[in-house]
Amino acid sequence: MDFWKRSRRYVWIGGAALGILFLGAGALAGEFSVIWKKAVMICLECIGIG
Repeated sequence: MDFWKRSRRYVWIGGAALGILFLGAGALAGEFSVIWKKAVMICLECIGIG
């Protein structure tokens, strides 16, 4: 049981590193601009400007 108590401290570090890795991979693949355009269009539609 002592293993699980010690390992939970570092699980979030692994999750954060994995998230940063996937974020970087998506940015290198050019997906950032696609997601940014979709997010802007959704925001403009919700506000009613676009």
